[in-house]
Amino acid sequence: MSNFFDSDIIQEELEEIENLQEFIYKNILTFGMMNRENKLKHIDKMTELLEKQRIMYVRLSLSDDEEAIEMKENLQKSFSLMGFPLEIDMNTFFTNMEKTIESLKEYLDN
Repeated sequence: MSNFFDSDIIQEELEEIENLQEFIYKNILTFGMMNRENKLKHIDKMTELLEKQRIMYVRLSLSDDEEAIEMKENLQKSFSLMGFPLEIDMNTFFTNMEKTIESLKEYLDN
């Protein structure tokens, strides 16, 4: 049995994900009032968060650690609570989120 969550790398990545989430959630309500530069910075943080989440999901998927498997299952359940089908392919989800973020960025460029 591995100790997935005892890994320093995993701990650092989870902390970075948490910090990015805090930054994004803290500023989401003022997004409409931000200047273009701050909006782009916010979008860049969203892109960074999505990529880190994607990498963490892959790591969870490759692990045989019981806690990692449980966390992956809980993530999939949380997506169903947000209205996504339970059997959603997570790569499709991440790709769609990436497209949504790109669309937002393109909107700001116009």
